Amino acid sequence: MTLTDAEYAYLRSELGEVDRGDLDVRHARLGSVGAVAVAVLRERKASLVADPLAVTVQGIATVNTEENVKAIERQIATLEDAAVGGAPCRTRHGVACT
Repeated sequence: MTLTDAEYAYLRSELGEVDRGDLDVRHARLGSVGAVAVAVLRERKASLVADPLAVTVQGIATVNTEENVKAIERQIATLEDAAVGGAPCRTRHGVACT
């Protein structure tokens, strides 16, 4: 089962630039566009938390990804709430995310 152009556009609006082939495989396995979006976001979160969330080189630079993790968590919660709430969310592309 491959994604329609509208479904792919929706996923790109949620996830940014992504490989369509990878999304098609996930969609065939998971069965919904919303589940695909959540799976990709969970992988991104896992990648972020696998490394230190903050690194400081004294007097030169600090890199902190804690806010990125929080943003991904909020995005996942929004997608999951839409799926659980029974009212599928719709995007500007007209695709139900559940």
